[in-house]
Amino acid sequence: MFPMITGFMNYGQQTVRAARYIGQSFMITLSHANRLPVTIQYPYEKLITSERFRGRIHFEFDKCIACEVCVRVCPIDLPVVDWKFEIDIPKKRLLNYSIDLGICIFCGNCVEYCPTNCLSMTEEYELSTYDRHELNYNQIALGRLPMSVIDDSTIRTILNASQIK
Repeated sequence: MFPMITGFMNYGQQTVRAARYIGQSFMITLSHANRLPVTIQYPYEKLITSERFRGRIHFEFDKCIACEVCVRVCPIDLPVVDWKFEIDIPKKRLLNYSIDLGICIFCGNCVEYCPTNCLSMTEEYELSTYDRHELNYNQIALGRLPMSVIDDSTIRTILNASQIK
């Protein structure tokens, strides 16, 4: 009979503890519900991205040796590298390089494994168009560096909650 009573007491303590946790969770939810909404006026106010943000890929044509490592490490074989073998100098010559950013998953493998560091990630996150074929960037479009949000005087920057210290 005594073990049965202690079992009921343990069950009662566990029930009270679970009810307290549910109550604490509900109080957190209510505290978030009482906040005022923060509206960002998008074209004029932009978020400053974190330091490790992976945005659009930047490509430097002069550094590329057409080794195709980026194609091999890409999980979806996305980069297209066109090259021609020079007979007089036993070396590959890069003709075209393109990436379809509409399909890209921005994993950064191509940037990590590039032996010549001709690929890098920028902080640009505005890749929106009305036609998805416009997101197929060649070496000229990939070579353009975007303007930094911090340097643009027409935009008011807003910090993320993780960047406020």
